[in-house]
Amino acid sequence: MAEQDFDSEFVEQEEIYEEQILNDNNDAGSSMDEEEDERNEEQQDEIENEMIELKDDSLQGFFGHQDSVYAIDINPIDESIIVSGGGDDKSFLWNCDTGEQLSELLGHTDSVTSTLFSKDGQYVASGGMDGKVKVWKVENRELILSLEGPDEIVWLDWHPKGNILLAGANDSTIWMWQGHSSSVTAGQFTPDGKKIVSGSEDTSLIVWDPKTANSIFKISGEDARFHKEGITCLAVNQESTLVLSGSTDASAKLLNLTNGSILGSFEDHTESIETIGFSNVLPLAATGSVDAKLNIWDVTTMRLRQTCNHDDAIVKLQWHNDSPLLTTCSADRTVRVWDGRTGNCEKIFHGHQNTILGFTISKDGKKIVTAGDDHVCLVYKY
Repeated sequence: MAEQDFDSEFVEQEEIYEEQILNDNNDAGSSMDEEEDERNEEQQDEIENEMIELKDDSLQGFFGHQDSVYAIDINPIDESIIVSGGGDDKSFLWNCDTGEQLSELLGHTDSVTSTLFSKDGQYVASGGMDGKVKVWKVENRELILSLEGPDEIVWLDWHPKGNILLAGANDSTIWMWQGHSSSVTAGQFTPDGKKIVSGSEDTSLIVWDPKTANSIFKISGEDARFHKEGITCLAVNQESTLVLSGSTDASAKLLNLTNGSILGSFEDHTESIETIGFSNVLPLAATGSVDAKLNIWDVTTMRLRQTCNHDDAIVKLQWHNDSPLLTTCSADRTVRVWDGRTGNCEKIFHGHQNTILGFTISKDGKKIVTAGDDHVCLVYKY
């Protein structure tokens, strides 16, 4: 009897021991399963990220540059011809339908920062960090003008009604007008061609008479209502009555172009405003910032209408000619089309592998051509 009790007790202990081993093995298996699940999730995330990076909505591209592409423009008469300029000291004419290189425009010895067709499409100009401005005839690629200034060329603008070229330089000059004390960061002819507007790092905005080269009025940070930091961008409305300036102080100022009075201040951004523009069909203006926000403002009431968002800094915005739509590009590597009335994002284009530094739109708003920090130009169809 004692032996049976002993055996029974021994079996029970053995069963308990085996059960413990099974439980331990089950726990270990569960832990291994969890680790495997985590690895699978990480791999899936990597695959999805790669898919996002490789997604390409472009119809065509140009791959002739060997460095970042800083400037791009569409010929206003023959929209198949594109000019681009980059950090490889080169500018090219190329066909956006085929990607074919039409011509290499030689002569710069430093980065080409601005490229622009004349309004009649007959000429194309380039400006570079070497201080040179060059103008070619588009038809035969003949170099017809070469100017060399004292400092980097920051921007170019053609007169809206004639082949007169305006250039702004880093040494405070607008060729051939002077007046700022620091780099002239932005400038343009007004759409009616009767005035020139320029903005500077020294906080000043100057309106000029192009016939006499005289200043019509000047406003700067000395006025407590104006910018406290440098001006980064300018825009003039289609009627040539208003100018909007953006600044590193995160504000935009609306001015009357006739008398220079400050009409309003748009203040909702938290970082530098890099790009601005007026709608041609609605009383709206837009501001894009390093804070990744696109703000749409009612110019009549001076109120914020819509706020739209990229995932990184906004580099450039442009309203479509005869439409309430506007397009933006960003350091998040996307191009986006927005409805200015509702703030809805109508389309997102992928394809670039690095920051998109600029873009241009065809007159009908259906073709978007981009310039990227990845050395590539891409063509999208909206």
